[in-house]
Amino acid sequence: MDPTAAVCLAGIVKRFPGVVACDGADLEVRAGEVHALLGENGAGKSTLMNVLAGLHRPDDGRIFLGGREVRWRSPRDAIAHGVGMVHQHFMLVPTLTVAENLALGRARPRFVLRRRALEAEVERLGREAGLPVDPRARVWQLSVGEQQRVEILKVLHRGARVLILDEPTAVLAPSEVAPLFAALRRLVADGRSVILITHKLGEVHAVADRATILRRGRVQAAGLEVARASRDELARLMVGDAAGTPLVREAREPGAPVLEVSGLSAQGDRGLPALRGVDLAVRAGEIYGLAGVSGNGQRELIEVLAGLRVPSGGRVRVDGVDRAGADAATLRRAGVAHVPEDRLALGVAPRMSVAENLLLAVTARHRGWRSPARVNAWAQGLADVSGLSLPAPGVTAGTLSGGNLQRVILARELSGRPRLLLAAQPTRGLDLGAAEAVHRQLLVQRAAGAAILLVSEDLDELLALADRVGVLYGGRLVGEQAGASLDPGVLGRWMTGAA
Repeated sequence: MDPTAAVCLAGIVKRFPGVVACDGADLEVRAGEVHALLGENGAGKSTLMNVLAGLHRPDDGRIFLGGREVRWRSPRDAIAHGVGMVHQHFMLVPTLTVAENLALGRARPRFVLRRRALEAEVERLGREAGLPVDPRARVWQLSVGEQQRVEILKVLHRGARVLILDEPTAVLAPSEVAPLFAALRRLVADGRSVILITHKLGEVHAVADRATILRRGRVQAAGLEVARASRDELARLMVGDAAGTPLVREAREPGAPVLEVSGLSAQGDRGLPALRGVDLAVRAGEIYGLAGVSGNGQRELIEVLAGLRVPSGGRVRVDGVDRAGADAATLRRAGVAHVPEDRLALGVAPRMSVAENLLLAVTARHRGWRSPARVNAWAQGLADVSGLSLPAPGVTAGTLSGGNLQRVILARELSGRPRLLLAAQPTRGLDLGAAEAVHRQLLVQRAAGAAILLVSEDLDELLALADRVGVLYGGRLVGEQAGASLDPGVLGRWMTGAA
């Protein structure tokens, strides 16, 4: 370890009740490099970065910036020392302009907004970083990619020399990734340091100089030269012997349509049209992939199909029966299962145990159960049947990592052998092992004859799993491809409205 490096974390220990998230973790990041931070869910990556960003105080260990030891009392201290973090979920005020969002939280001037000077500063920062954005536009008017630019410009405006980016490409269309990576290279060419948290190994080779890999809170490899490491080597360091065999999607002839959507329209949360006459069908034994940049109607479509949003027009047939406007309970009885995009808010009851969350799918059948031992035994049996490695039944769901939480939701939703599975971003933020477990379960359900609607912003995932792929843009299904004709270039153009 070189304490004079741009960033040096030495022996960081961070404990939470019942778990050691970081167990003597080290990290050395040089000036002028993109440093990838890799590891499974629960490996300690986010905790380590939250320590660096001032969101957590370490129980032990030291932090050095440019050879000087620092101690944070709050994130404000980290920002004052040039450390900025861009979170996966943006922290912007939609009704304010870009410039006004950059002004929030500034110490000086506290109550005076020099609008023209600030707008000029935004334009300068965007030009220099290769991240142009209109400073006068309101955030709600921007695409997701443009909002991400605002988040990066916000930390640059506050003088950040060390930037932490958490899964920055998770919400981007394929055509937006290369410009982002080019911008990161411009930032490090200016002497800044970028720490990139990602689960996509292709991105590591595309943009990172070195990588540090965590497993169970400990460093498995430190400062690994990315150019000398293969994807297989990185995967083995991340998941050890858990790295599985490649997925095989067997060719099969799908059955009759299970889901038929015609002329479906729905309003978004602001009362504006979110779906505009969508037509699609998903057949038994088929995975239909739905691609699109976030905010183009995917969430509203899934919510209508799951009974969480009332459509304003059109039809939704499940096994030939019109279910448009039906509630979630009715659709579940009709064989519809739902893996939601927001796992914690919609997928589980965070304060209930794993066993109790699993039992939610069958409360009508097991309403009289009161014995915790009986409930736990049933939950363990469900884990065995589903083939998913689940956490202990008595653990509170809200304390689980993303991967374990997704396993619980999948086991519950698949327990009734659904006719139609709605899977929204099922692997977002998951590590290689957890994502692979989800993919294999989707293929198992496909082989069993279920119709699966898979919504994902990860084109690689859709190309690996889907039999057909449709693209939503502006609330409309603008194109569809099938089988061997799947072309990521065409899909990417549809996603950005370029074709």
